[in-house]
Amino acid sequence: MSSTRCAVIGVGYLGKFHAQKYAALPNADLIAVVDASPQQAAAVAADCHCRALTDYKELLGKVDAVSIAVPTTLHFQVAKDFLEHGTHVLVEKPITVTVEEAAELNRIARDKGVILQVGHLERFNAALMDLADRNIRPLFIESHRLAPFKPRATDVNVVLDLMIHDIDIILDMVRSPLKSIAASGAQVLSQAVDIANARLEFENGCVANVTSSRVSMKSERKMRIFEPSAYISVDFQNRGLSIHRVGEREMFPGIPEITSEESFFDESDALKAEIIAFLKAIQEGAPVIVSGEDGQRALETAIRITDLVLRNARVLR
Repeated sequence: MSSTRCAVIGVGYLGKFHAQKYAALPNADLIAVVDASPQQAAAVAADCHCRALTDYKELLGKVDAVSIAVPTTLHFQVAKDFLEHGTHVLVEKPITVTVEEAAELNRIARDKGVILQVGHLERFNAALMDLADRNIRPLFIESHRLAPFKPRATDVNVVLDLMIHDIDIILDMVRSPLKSIAASGAQVLSQAVDIANARLEFENGCVANVTSSRVSMKSERKMRIFEPSAYISVDFQNRGLSIHRVGEREMFPGIPEITSEESFFDESDALKAEIIAFLKAIQEGAPVIVSGEDGQRALETAIRITDLVLRNARVLR
């Protein structure tokens, strides 16, 4: 299999892991890492045995694919420059700051015939990937994504930081246009919204209740899915999948039995799986699991939720 010339733009907390994955894969040739901090770039480059740069423009037209893990405000310009030079792009979530920017990146990717993938990492969770192979028809979905406060993530609010993972998963799972959204939330520790709840109603009748907090005393990433005659629980944190269905026999007269199937998956490397999928789409033409259009759709919904949260917070004051 031919090797793809790759680079990572932004090698801070998350970007350095991208670089390590590329460096370890036999079908990737990590050419360089780029960071505004010369010291950080040099440290990661030494670990991954590649060049260290501080200006990504030195790589335009010289690599086949890049991961972009710079601050969200820089996603659009950096991704645009690489896409326009015919480079495949894996950009961290959220795809951009605005929907208009996301639409422009998708247009360029289509015009240039290159791949634009968005780093919604939870799609590569082993439990969710197992569920993706099953034909489910959600009627009601409830998700909770709770985490302790981390100062490094405060450049965006909790909707764009945490909830957007579940928004992306739910939109992909339901596959129906949104009919309405209701949302509320509050600032607690940062200058942005730190806890939020949204109710999404879809045209096919499905309803999703989504809660995210980054000021919790515990970590929890769970989604509960109710469909005709079945209840499914996905534990993203512990990679667990529980499926409870109405059985053929009776538990009591007139009351059907409940059959249960529970699976736990070995610890897996979701980021490695994400990058492998990106390279497979480039090298083999495999479907893009989280496309630029998926990223744009999740961003648009997250922005609508954020606007509603801020509007309702002003009303309460």
